[in-house]
Amino acid sequence: MIGRSKETTELNELYESNKAELVAIYGRRRVGKTYLVDETFCGRITFRHAGLSPIENPNSNISPLKAQLQAFYYSLLLHGMKKSHCPKDWLEAFFMLENLLQSKNDNSRQVIFLDELPWLDTAKSGFITAFEGFWNNWGCHRNNLMVIVCGSANSWILDKLINNHGGLYNRVTHEIKLEPFTLKECQECLMSRNIKLSKYDITQSYMIFGGIPFYLNYLKKGKSLAQNIDELFFSKNATLPQEYDRLFASVFNNPEMMKKIVELLATQSAGFTRKEITEGTGIPDGGMLSQALNALIVSDFIIKYVPFGFSKRKEHYKLIDPFCIFFIKFIKNSEALSESFWLDNVSSQSITSWRGYAFENVCFNHINQIKTALGINGVVTKQSAWSKRADDERGMQIDLIIERKDNIVNMCEIKYYSEEFAVSKDYDLILRHRQNLLQKELSPKQVIHNTLITTFSLKYNSYSGIFSNTITLDDLFS
Repeated sequence: MIGRSKETTELNELYESNKAELVAIYGRRRVGKTYLVDETFCGRITFRHAGLSPIENPNSNISPLKAQLQAFYYSLLLHGMKKSHCPKDWLEAFFMLENLLQSKNDNSRQVIFLDELPWLDTAKSGFITAFEGFWNNWGCHRNNLMVIVCGSANSWILDKLINNHGGLYNRVTHEIKLEPFTLKECQECLMSRNIKLSKYDITQSYMIFGGIPFYLNYLKKGKSLAQNIDELFFSKNATLPQEYDRLFASVFNNPEMMKKIVELLATQSAGFTRKEITEGTGIPDGGMLSQALNALIVSDFIIKYVPFGFSKRKEHYKLIDPFCIFFIKFIKNSEALSESFWLDNVSSQSITSWRGYAFENVCFNHINQIKTALGINGVVTKQSAWSKRADDERGMQIDLIIERKDNIVNMCEIKYYSEEFAVSKDYDLILRHRQNLLQKELSPKQVIHNTLITTFSLKYNSYSGIFSNTITLDDLFS
C-alpha cells in the first residue's frame, strides 16, 4: 500500500488495544478510506456494510429508509445471520447486528466496518439515535469490539459523531482524517503500476487530480499525460465528465448551493470575502451560508485565510480543490470540444496560464516540503498570499508569503516553467519594487528573503542573485 504507514500503524495498535474502540475515518471522496480499511484488516473483518449512494436509482419507488434497511438486512444474511425479516427501523437493525455478533463471539477481536455511514442517515430515519443506543448500551461494554466508521461527508462525521454534544459525546475513541497523496506518493503510486511520467508531468497530474488515488488509478501506462487527460475527460464516452456533479451530490445535502459557491470562488485565485460571496451568489448572509462554507472547508474544497496585512474581518475563502478548479475552467459549460483537446492545446495560452495558477495551489498544499527545503521545519510560520495597489498605481501580487518566528519573511515567487527560470532586468526591477512595498508592512526587525519556487532551477546570470533561496520540484517531491 502506497503511503498510509502512519494510519496503518494506528489502526493496528487500536486492534491490539483489548478495549472497545469506535474509530471514525473521514476525508475527501475517492481518497482511499475504504481501501485503507480493506488492506489493513484483510481477513479480519467480522461484519461490513456500506450505505447506499443517495444519487443512485433516483426514480425508485422504495423510500430511502426502506432501501437502506433492506440493504443492511442483506448484509446481515451474508455474514451468517439466519433468515428472518427486514428490520422495520434502525433500532431493530442494530439489535439484529448485536445478536449476530454474539452468536459469532469467541472472545477474539470483532471488527465491524460501516462504510459511507452518512448515507445511512436518511431524513427522519432515526439512525443516529439507534447507532447511539447500539454503542452506548452494548458496543462500548465489549472489550473485543472494534467499530470502524467511514464517510466522505466530513461535516456529517464531525457534527454527528466526533463533535456530537448528545449521546455520542466523547464516544469516538480515535479519528483519522485521510489526506490526499503528496507529490512523492503520487510518484510511488504511478511507479507501482509501471506508469512512467516525469516529475514535471506528475506535478501536472496533481494539478488536475489533486493527489486522489482513485483518479490516478485511471491513468494508463504507455500513454502520455496529455493522451490520458483526453481519454478521461474529452473523448467519446470519457470516464470522468460526470464526476463533478456526482462528487457534490454524494457529499452534500444541498449540492447546487455548494457548486454555486465553488464556481464563484473559481473565478479569482485569491478568493472572496464572505460579503463578496453573498453578493456574487445571492445566498443570504446567515446561518445557511455559514453551514455551507464550513462544510466546504472541512471537506477540503476551500480554505479560509486572512491575506497578509489584512485584519481578521477580511477573512477570504479560497478554492483549493484541484479537480474542481480544472473541471470548472475546461469542462463545465464548455461547448463540444475535440476528442484530442488537451493534446492539441497543450501549449496554448489558456492551459499555460492555468498551470501557473494551479502550481501555486500545489505549493500551498506542500508547505511542509517547502519549509523542509528552507531548513525551518521546527519554526512556527504563517502562510498567505498578498496583493496591493500602490500609490503610484503600480500594484503587485505576491504568490506566497511565509512569515517566520525567527524574523525572516520568505517572499515567494512561484513559476511553473518547462526549463530553467532566468531573471531578466525588467523582472529584477519588479521584484525589488515588490520587496520595497512589502518591507513597509513589516517591522524593522523582520528581513525579507526572496525565494523562487520553480520546476527545475534558477539560471545563473547577473540578476539571479535577487533570490536568496531556490526550491525546485526535487524539493517538493521530497
